[in-house]
Amino acid sequence: MFTGLVMATGMVAGTEGGRLRVEIQPPIELTEGSSVAVNGVCLTVVGMDDRGFQVDVMDETMRSSSLGDLGEGDRVNLELPMRLGDTLDGHLVQGHVDGVGTVESVRTEGFSRVVRIQPPAELLRYIVHKGSIAVDGVSLTVSSVDDQAFEVSLIPETLELTTLGDAGPGRSVNLEVDVLAKYVEKLSAR
Repeated sequence: MFTGLVMATGMVAGTEGGRLRVEIQPPIELTEGSSVAVNGVCLTVVGMDDRGFQVDVMDETMRSSSLGDLGEGDRVNLELPMRLGDTLDGHLVQGHVDGVGTVESVRTEGFSRVVRIQPPAELLRYIVHKGSIAVDGVSLTVSSVDDQAFEVSLIPETLELTTLGDAGPGRSVNLEVDVLAKYVEKLSAR
C-alpha cells in the first residue's frame, strides 16, 4: 500500500527482456525483495548495485501501464510502501494501475499548472470533482471533470519533485482511481 507521495525520481538506465533497470538519485532505502512503486506500478526489486535497482516487469504489466513506453534516460517517480504507523498524507494507493490516460493539454493558472487528462472511458465513472486520483503514482485532487476528461492542478512542489513537471500533450500516464469508489460500486450493485 502506498500514499501517492513520491519520495524520489529515478532514471531508466536500460530495459532488456522485461527487466527494467532504474538508477536513483538521491538513493532511497531498498533491498532485494522490496516493493517499490515506479510511476505508480508496484514492482519487486530483484537486483541492486551502487547506482540503482532492477525490477522484472511482466508482459501484462507492460500492456496495462505506460511502463512499456519507457526508454533509457526517461525519468520515473519512485515511492516506497507505507509502514504501519506512517501518516497517510496522500490517499490509499495500491500500485495497481487501472488504465493509461493521455495528457490532452497543459496550461498555467497563477502559480500552478493545470493538466487535462483523457482516461479510458470505463474509468470516468470513478473520477469525481475534488476526489483523489493517482497519476503516474502521484496522489492528486481532481480539480475538474466532465464526460470526456479530468483536470488536476499541480503546485510548484509537485512540478519540481515529480515527473509531472515534464508532462506535455500526448504523454501517456498511469492512472489509479480511488479504490474506495470501486468498492462502493461493487457493494451498491448487490
